[in-house]
Amino acid sequence: MAELPQTMTAIEISAPGGPEVLRSCQRPIPAPGPGEVLLKVAFAGVNRPDVIQRKGLYPPPPGASDIPGLEVSGTVVAMGEGVDAHEMGNRLCALVSGGGYAEYALARFEHCLPVPAALTMAEAAALPETLFTVWHNVFERAYASDGETILIHGGTSGIGSMAIKLGKLFGLIVIVTCGSDEKCAAAMALGADHAINYASTDFVEEVKKITGGAGVHIVLDMVAGSYVARNLQCLREDGRHVTIAVQGGMVAEINMAYVMSRRLTLTGSTLRPRSAEFKALLAQEIYNTVWPIVSDGGLRPEMDKSFALTDAAAAHAHMESGAHVGKIVLQV
Repeated sequence: MAELPQTMTAIEISAPGGPEVLRSCQRPIPAPGPGEVLLKVAFAGVNRPDVIQRKGLYPPPPGASDIPGLEVSGTVVAMGEGVDAHEMGNRLCALVSGGGYAEYALARFEHCLPVPAALTMAEAAALPETLFTVWHNVFERAYASDGETILIHGGTSGIGSMAIKLGKLFGLIVIVTCGSDEKCAAAMALGADHAINYASTDFVEEVKKITGGAGVHIVLDMVAGSYVARNLQCLREDGRHVTIAVQGGMVAEINMAYVMSRRLTLTGSTLRPRSAEFKALLAQEIYNTVWPIVSDGGLRPEMDKSFALTDAAAAHAHMESGAHVGKIVLQV
């Protein structure tokens, strides 16, 4: 095998701020420790947490790289103790706790999944963060089951598009909200059963109409803030409300008597700070339940646009414009 260079191009956050604070730099290539692989990165996914980190509002957890990027696809070029030597040269995609916006990235091998022939490397890089997040929150925290109805906010985002696709694969009736008629049409094309333009329609009233007054079993909430009380109005009795982001504010005012009388469950989670053991178990469950569908070509991420690694600032500006449908990736 050719010897690895000493340094690599990476994208660092020069100071908290707008997309322009992302700048290209040279960093030493990291060395894999026990249970880790070093991937020569092909593509890195761009996610909302990267934007929040860039603004200085989401610091990396202890021990994680300060380089942004939570998911990558690439080829194994080195490995630490405990990883089978046969993995050398294999194509993997990985959930990482940081360091994705670079030519080389470290990943725990147990947080990696093999890239099947049905996927391009760009698609593979766009899967881990959204797939792990949606699977855990919709199917493990909200106990979604066949025939139930889910309301998903931000239907054309990376998370929203994955939630639509996974929901339909596993027998859910999917209602989404989007900010324009064009986005609603795009969400319907992705497989949503109903799409509500929240800019022109009261989504609470519309959900009641769609469900014949019954409400939905689950709300997947990325907005929080003032949306929470309205989301609870959309839930049927024994409904489950799962918050995965707080784009509309961290504080919500809710009527606890309403929660009690309708026996509602409120939960939520963030993925990045969870333990390596938790992520390994989640990766294994996804490998067993979802990866056969991915391998057969039955599930692919919705791809929006690819940018060069050194154009990371433009990729962030594109995400913040809200113009994207599906996933944005950086080509390394």
